[in-house]
Amino acid sequence: MVGLSLGEKNFIKGGIAQDIRTDGRKRLTYRPIFVETGVIPQASGSARVKMGATDVIASVKAELGKPNASHPDKGKVSIYVDCSPTAEPTFEGRGGEELSMELSTALQRCLLGGKSGAGAGINLSSLSIVEGKVCWDIYIDGLVVSSDGNLLDALGAAIKAALSNTAVPKVQVAANASLDEQPEVDVSDEEFLQFDTTGVPVIITLTKVGKHYIVDATAEEESQMSSAVSISVNRQGRICGLTKRGGAGLDPSIILDMISVAKHVSEQLINKLDSEIAAAEACEEE
Repeated sequence: MVGLSLGEKNFIKGGIAQDIRTDGRKRLTYRPIFVETGVIPQASGSARVKMGATDVIASVKAELGKPNASHPDKGKVSIYVDCSPTAEPTFEGRGGEELSMELSTALQRCLLGGKSGAGAGINLSSLSIVEGKVCWDIYIDGLVVSSDGNLLDALGAAIKAALSNTAVPKVQVAANASLDEQPEVDVSDEEFLQFDTTGVPVIITLTKVGKHYIVDATAEEESQMSSAVSISVNRQGRICGLTKRGGAGLDPSIILDMISVAKHVSEQLINKLDSEIAAAEACEEE
């Protein structure tokens, strides 16, 4: 919890109203973004993302599994976030557990669409190997190393970078298996397929402070918010998910305006992330 005096609170709110935030940014400007890939060698893919003083890691593990009976032609993705107590004293005990659950649920909504899979930013059909029999199970784990606000956007960026870094082994299916039998599959140790991230969105959280909303809020700015809306937008400008937190209600017209702003900001963020991921991959290969 951020403890601020009345003067500090008024300074933050007044700066946002004047479009000059305490660190000199405008309302719709991000802090410097740093990306590092391949940080966990044992994982199928991994990445570390820093947005200002917020520091998060995402790892991806791909394993063979069986599809759900309700979606036999799709693979499965599960997302879990761990908030390390070393990142923030309030993460100790139940505080960290509740935030971990909140972030995990928000990431599921923003990246995986509804229960039917409609609107999913990750193409679950591409994870199917043999319909109803074999699929890829993708396990995505996020870790909050250091917290200074905007955790959801940072985790979303780290997941996008980790998936770009993910190589899934090539699978050969035995042709002589009958329809009733579990097919034999041969997982290659040498041939890998790059995970397709063209549809994976970025998450833009618009935090409402006073009458205005800002992107990439710091912990101090978040302490003064009335509400926040997180919108996931992919490269094509399609909305993949939306989630809201904070007690204050929002007029539908304001939400529509927020979606419009998120689409505009997402273009800049996607371009910045793409260049950072490409630079990180180049450093990893050297």
